[in-house]
Amino acid sequence: MAIKIKSLDKTYDKYEVLKNLNLHIKEGEIFGLLGPNGAGKTTLVSILNYLEKKDSGEIKIFGKSYEENKNYIQSISSYVPQSYAFYPDLTAYENLEFFAALYKINSSLMQEKINSCIKMTALENYKNKQAKTFSGGLKRRLNIAIGLLNDPKILYLDEPTVGIDPQSRKYILDIIQNINKEKKTTIIYTSHYMDEIEYLCHEIAILDKGHIVKKDSKLNLINENSNVVINCQDEQISINTQNGYDELLDVFEKIKKDKKRISSINYGNKSLEEMFLKITKQDLRD
Repeated sequence: MAIKIKSLDKTYDKYEVLKNLNLHIKEGEIFGLLGPNGAGKTTLVSILNYLEKKDSGEIKIFGKSYEENKNYIQSISSYVPQSYAFYPDLTAYENLEFFAALYKINSSLMQEKINSCIKMTALENYKNKQAKTFSGGLKRRLNIAIGLLNDPKILYLDEPTVGIDPQSRKYILDIIQNINKEKKTTIIYTSHYMDEIEYLCHEIAILDKGHIVKKDSKLNLINENSNVVINCQDEQISINTQNGYDELLDVFEKIKKDKKRISSINYGNKSLEEMFLKITKQDLRD
């Protein structure tokens, strides 16, 4: 298990941001973390990266105690924030050199490491250009490249495709998949784009009002979304239509034959977004 969190609490000025939060994240998976504004996502990721202090609770990273192994955990973790975290007047290569030095990467390995990160994020044609000349998509890719310098076992990505065009967005999603596949990196992915979560993630958790309100594999969530519930007089019939609609047609035929009256038909959730809105309600969060 990459991350195990038990009974995590965090309060700001008497406001409970995280309340008895429990979460397990498997090694090597892309884990989607969803939640409306103010749900506690940023606080949770900040605590895991030692940017905020928890009030109580237990955290283990690859089986090691969060409190007793800070240096080790920081050395195998990397956090790529939503904001750009590089120097715009430096070239992509110069930015990577600077941050590699901060990571204290051995000088004999530095060039190899930088070139590997450039290749992984497809920045070969832009490495000697100033970052301030980059498009939004290139800036996002440079952000990710910097986050890969320490060859992390856990990579936290916070809204890594915000503000970019659809083509660049798809390109970055494919880069993230490749990182996970080639490096076996555990990736914690936060986004408001439901289609990204569906495309990338193996497991998904919805965080709201400080605790996990739903967590499951993408496959199970998709299966859940395929359920048709028919309310027929005093009988309720549930059918999974993932593999087709033959059974549903058979049920309708039987209902018709028995001359029963259908009071309502509910078709699960048409998408992850619909499920998200049902769970977190549709009231505006500021």
